[in-house]
Amino acid sequence: RSSPEVFESRMEKRNEVKKQPVGSSKQGEFIKCMEEKARPAEGLGTKTAKGGFTKDKTLDSILNVEMVREKSAEEIKQIWNQYFSAKDTVYAVIPAEKFDLIWKRAQKCPSFLYALPRKEGYEFFVGQWSGPELHFTSLINIQTQGEAAPSQLVLYHYPELQKEKGIVLMTAERDSKFL
Repeated sequence: RSSPEVFESRMEKRNEVKKQPVGSSKQGEFIKCMEEKARPAEGLGTKTAKGGFTKDKTLDSILNVEMVREKSAEEIKQIWNQYFSAKDTVYAVIPAEKFDLIWKRAQKCPSFLYALPRKEGYEFFVGQWSGPELHFTSLINIQTQGEAAPSQLVLYHYPELQKEKGIVLMTAERDSKFL
């Protein structure tokens, strides 16, 4: 049994935790901090950072946006799918309404736990939104490394054509050391 002071102290700590918004995580802040440190002072574009992920990845670095603005959403979808079908990556063309739903849910709950079935049980991965990027890392990495847990997979969402064409383009990069 504890003294009343110890009990009150525990209750205060518990109330502080309860005040945090649902889905609150310091990993998102950590990702932003690390991106700021990794970003060079000069110029934008695509730069490879530690871990093999591209920093400042823009849609223009993948696709000539001005050229495809004249094309229909279906033509852009065909171009996107054809380009990435030859690559070993995850990619998609997401309808605007579907992405709006994903985005609203991401704002309410920026972290989510995913269970991937394995031969014996499940492997758990945590998804953490940072702007239009969805970073994944295994739960075991977070448990052992905390906020320093590296991303193993990053999904990049490009909403630049969402209003005009009704689509959001998505591609991914993975760290081959982990996945």
